[in-house]
Parts: sequence; C-alpha cells; structure tokens
Amino acid sequence: MTVAVDLGKASLEQTMLEMGRQARAAARALREAGAAQKNAALAAAAAAIRRNSGSILAANMNDVQAARGLSGAAIDRLKLDAQRIESIALAVEAVEGLPDPVGRELARWRRPNGLDIARVSTPIGVVGIIFESRPNVTADAGALCLKSGNVTILRGGSESFHSSRAIHAALQEGLRSAGLPDGAIQLVQTRDREAVGHMLAGLSGAIDMIVPRGGKSLVARVQAEARVPVLAHLEGVCHTYVHEKADPVMARAIVLNAKMRRTGICGATDTLLIDRAIAAMQLKPILDALVQAGCEIRGDDAVRQLYPAARPADEEDWRTEYLEAIIAVRLVDGVEEAIRHIETYGSQHTDAIITEDRAVAERFMAGLDSAIVMHNVSTQFADGGEFGMGAEIGIGTGKLHARGPVGVEQLTTFKYVVRGSGQTRP
Repeated sequence: MTVAVDLGKASLEQTMLEMGRQARAAARALREAGAAQKNAALAAAAAAIRRNSGSILAANMNDVQAARGLSGAAIDRLKLDAQRIESIALAVEAVEGLPDPVGRELARWRRPNGLDIARVSTPIGVVGIIFESRPNVTADAGALCLKSGNVTILRGGSESFHSSRAIHAALQEGLRSAGLPDGAIQLVQTRDREAVGHMLAGLSGAIDMIVPRGGKSLVARVQAEARVPVLAHLEGVCHTYVHEKADPVMARAIVLNAKMRRTGICGATDTLLIDRAIAAMQLKPILDALVQAGCEIRGDDAVRQLYPAARPADEEDWRTEYLEAIIAVRLVDGVEEAIRHIETYGSQHTDAIITEDRAVAERFMAGLDSAIVMHNVSTQFADGGEFGMGAEIGIGTGKLHARGPVGVEQLTTFKYVVRGSGQTRP
C-alpha cells in the first residue's frame, strides 16, 4: 500500500508513523472480522496473484537483472517463474483453508466461588515483518497475518523491491474485494534502511511484535536494536546424522535431498555426521552423490583419509550455515558423540538422524533441544507448508512464545474471559 503521506514531500519518519497510525486503525477491524470475511480476502488475493502473474514476473525480472552480483543461492531465492508464482497462490489458498485460529477456547475451568474462567486465543495486533530477498514472503506473511487477525507492516529487501510491490498489489486487491481496510497489509515503499530503524523503534507504540526473516546480520541487528518483542531465529545450522544402523540406500537419498534440493533455504543440511563404524562402506557413496550434484565437501582428517577429494574443514565450518552447495562432514563414534557435536555447534533449528534402530532414534530426538528433530526424514521438510500450516513466516528457535514453523496459531496470543454472577472479592 502507498500510504497517504507523499514520500516526496514528507520525511521518512512522518511516513513511517503514518503507516503505524493506519495499521493501528485497521487492527480493530481485522480483530473483529469473521472467518468468512478473512477467507474471502485470501481467496481473492490468490486469484489476483494468478491474474497478475505477468506483471509479477516482469517486476521480478527487474530485480533479478539488478542483482547480478549476488551468489547463485541468493539469485535462486529471489527468482520467480510461473511455477513459483502458482506455488505462492496455492500457499495463500492453503492458509485460507486452515481453521480460524482466533477465538479458540484454549482452556476453561470453574472456581469454587462460581467464577467461570476461559483462556481464548486472540490476535497479537500489529506485526512488523522485515525480510530480505525472497519475494514469496510478501504473500506468505500477509496471508498468515490476515488469517490470524493481525495487521502487518512488511519491509522487504532492496533486492526484491519490485517483486514485493507487485505481489503486495495483489494482496491489496483481496482486501478491498472483501471490504477490509487497505491498512491491514502495508508494504514500506522505500529502500531506505532507516525505515527498518523506525520499525524497530515501534512506530510510537503501533507495532506489537517484529519478525525478522533473513540472514545473520539482519536478525542480529533486529535483536540488538528492537524496542518491541522479537520472534526470530539467528541462523539455521542443520545436521543430518547417519547412524551405524542406517539403511544405505535411504541414507544416500536423504542426505542428497537434505543438502541439494534447495541449498539456499534454512532447512538445508550444513553438517553431515557419519558413524565411524560404517564409514568405510557408506561414506564414499554418499559423498560421491553429493559431488555429482555439484556440492563441495569439507571434511575432518578422518573423512579426508577415506575421501581425499574433500577439502579440510576447520573449526568455523562446524558453525556455518552455508546457504550454498557446501557441506561439512565429520565422523563420530555413536549417537552420544553426535548429540555432543550438535549441542556444541548447532543453532537449535533442525537436526535429523537416519537409522533403523528406533531406540537410538528416540535417544537422539530426546537428547537434543532443537526446535525440530527428525527421524529418517530430509531436513528440507522443516517448513510450515510441509507441516500442514499452509505457509510460515519463519522457523523460531527461541524458547518463548513459538518454536519451529511460525504459522497462524503461533501468530496469536490469548486473553482470559471471566464470567460471574455478581461475585465480589472478600
């Protein structure tokens, strides 16, 4: 949405404060909107995305042509095609099809004095979302916030500036068709980085929560400067551990997918751990498959003895979220050493074990405090859509409010509704 303030005549601060005022004004209307009205807006937005696919692709081409200096993984995150636009529309429709998370009775009880107390889900209010080069986040975040009754202020990265504006225009069509205010989903219409600072300051109390979605430097800045609550993960250093009782064919297929399906997503495996007991038999086939797919291998001394083509891994490799076709590989002596490695170097995002021994799998998953733990599954399934949430804003790795994929339920809080019959407190 282009706010009422003229960007050419007003200061950036005035413009951002006006966005905050419009967001707060829209919050009540959205909080009181019923499921049918929100779903109508989402259905219309998905239709508008499909109808305007040509203009979205043209806008995205402008962004891609201007981003030639970015890495291949970054370009992949930025680039849209007809299939990805259809996926964006389908994600909006998937959110539409979810149960309404607002107004759910989470618990209810009666006190001896007759008070009837219920805990009921309610929207957070106004959510500021700061993201980088993925234009699909515009639709995912807007749809999830709308479904959960939250107003959202979106600030996309400069790399996806034109793409985000084109997708946002389709979301606005959906709002208008359902009679909801334009202020319910706003997009910051400037590349000026100072806009982020104004959002982190809270826009004079208008913003209730900030969600950053992007690289380590962005998230670190948000966590350091925000004056409002932040829901974020700093980075996703994901592990896949091949236990000595892993099925060789399954292990090779899962590791290849976990690393190479899409290297630039936060659920891509960064470190591969393999039991020393099976390394002589299973290491080479797994690493050969990765190399053939274009992956660079960085290994410890034991790995390099068995696979000389691997480059030496240093201490920093075990802590690195690559977001490109590089994987660090280490041999370990059993599940306890694998757990210790992940506890030492991981980021509590997503960690997987491949094994036919269910007891060992349960030990691995119980022993780790990661937001997502997996057994015989590619880490690339760390995704709200794959969890049946329709879409996600990100993967929360903190301990408070929400962990794992942040979908519509995680974008609600609750209030207590107390019903009485004239009770007074003695």
